[in-house]
Amino acid sequence: MSLISDLHWRYATKKMNGTKVPQEKVDSILDAIQLAASSFGLQPYTILVIEDQATKEKLVAASYGQPQIAASSHLLVFCAWKEVTQESIDTFIADIAAKRGVPLESLAEYKAYISGSVSHLSKEQQAIWNAKQAYIALGTGLAAAAEAKVDATPMEGFLPAQYDEILGLSAQGLTATVIMPLGYRDESDWLSNLPKVRRDKDLLFKFI
Repeated sequence: MSLISDLHWRYATKKMNGTKVPQEKVDSILDAIQLAASSFGLQPYTILVIEDQATKEKLVAASYGQPQIAASSHLLVFCAWKEVTQESIDTFIADIAAKRGVPLESLAEYKAYISGSVSHLSKEQQAIWNAKQAYIALGTGLAAAAEAKVDATPMEGFLPAQYDEILGLSAQGLTATVIMPLGYRDESDWLSNLPKVRRDKDLLFKFI
């Protein structure tokens, strides 16, 4: 099926049936997320892939009791870095050099450009920028899940501070930004058979 057909099929699933998503489908979704666009290619976020049921259960209350958390097959928690450190930039540049087979010194100008671009941002601005990058990865994951015919729900309805505490994120320099349960829609989900409603194209797009 085409991407457009896949996107017509997907919706923000409100009730999942607890069925396990095959590992090969999970892997394909994670592969797509890994390849998501990111400024500089830096990917200033870490994604937790939670399959452990006990951990998911702990997060239900911190998600306002929403049932997708416990009934999901896998819960993806997109965690933005609290800041981009020089060490993380150094590691990124070293990875480029190794994977592209180029001398580290040849990337000095690019490294300085990234460092300069990030250093003028406050920690608060960095956190916002990092979170925006995580949302790009989220969008790619949603499209990949739709292609695999796996239901996925983008969710901001949770308490980040509680997620950070339960998952021990602060000590890792991370904060929960957005979550995406993966699973399969339950037949009783009231939203599953309703027509998709989006703004008409003539309202959404302005051609100049």
